[in-house]
Amino acid sequence: MNTINTVLPPQLMISQCWAAYTPADHDVWRTLCGRRMAQLEHVGSRVFLEGMRNIGLEPDRVPRLEVMNARLAPRTGWRAIAVTGYLPAPEFFACLARREFPTTVTLRPPEQLDYLPEPDIFHDVFGHVPMHADPVFADFLQRFGAVAAAAREEAEVRRLTRLFWFTVEFGLIREGGETKVYGSGLISSGADCANALSEHCERIPFSLDAVMGQEFEIDHVQPRLFVVENYQELFEAVERL
Repeated sequence: MNTINTVLPPQLMISQCWAAYTPADHDVWRTLCGRRMAQLEHVGSRVFLEGMRNIGLEPDRVPRLEVMNARLAPRTGWRAIAVTGYLPAPEFFACLARREFPTTVTLRPPEQLDYLPEPDIFHDVFGHVPMHADPVFADFLQRFGAVAAAAREEAEVRRLTRLFWFTVEFGLIREGGETKVYGSGLISSGADCANALSEHCERIPFSLDAVMGQEFEIDHVQPRLFVVENYQELFEAVERL
């Protein structure tokens, strides 16, 4: 049961002005979707691919959050909310505990298609939100948010940040005897996805203790990632925290 009642300060919340997106913005979205789906149709988690269809993401235009939420919320209670950018960790985790996913609404420029240091709507919506349409993953993410929002000790926050990184951002799963990607960093980035499935990345079975003890750096591809057998494994792991 969600017990987090904090609401975001008004200065962190914005409205998505969909009419302000230019033809060039829609071209960027179309290009990015085309590039990623060509790979993800083969290596993306079944749950991600089904989530894309279930929330109605269109490949040729930037999504309208209100339209997407109208399909997402009845399935799992989740919705995307537009924010100004990075949120402080306590506010971000509290949003997750309320089944709200903070989403930037700006889109990268054409000259930065392959890499953007800060999140944009492609990473946040295309990379994350389709997974929120799955009931088990949705419950895991909400429970994680509640636990993380209640954390006070620096060491505990650091361990929870690692759990988020190696699951929500860079998670792998075994499906049909093959390793598939579901983490948003792998979904939204061709280079990171290719590395994750290559011989250069060590892929080891998911273990809560191992994940929460694993250091990571954000400025290069990941040398070690963790593979779950199913999403129930994630939910059960966070329930033990």
